[in-house]
Amino acid sequence: MRKSSLILSAVLLAGFAAPAVAQVGVYIGTPPPPLRYEVRGPEPYPGAYWIEGYWAPDGRHYRWVRGHWERPPYANAYYTHDHWDHYREGWRYHRGRWDRDDDHDHRDHDDDRGHDRH
Repeated sequence: MRKSSLILSAVLLAGFAAPAVAQVGVYIGTPPPPLRYEVRGPEPYPGAYWIEGYWAPDGRHYRWVRGHWERPPYANAYYTHDHWDHYREGWRYHRGRWDRDDDHDHRDHDDDRGHDRH
């Protein structure tokens, strides 16, 4: 009995020690509404980057998040926009993020197999 308790403890601890980069997917059965057109205000300061508005998951529904200006967090940064992809399980949300331009390979870093880009 003691050996099985040790094994169970080790498995549970390994789960907590897993890398934080693993993403938990949010799937919604219906497609997101069409994107909204937003007028950008003037650039508030040199080098500001416009983050497009997007539909965020809100339970089993969608909630519009307005676009806004943001300061890139470091030199040569680019922003991969928030977006939804279609999979067998439904529509999956991918959170936007900053990345380095020298690492950018002009495609989404998520696995592109098994879904349609929208």
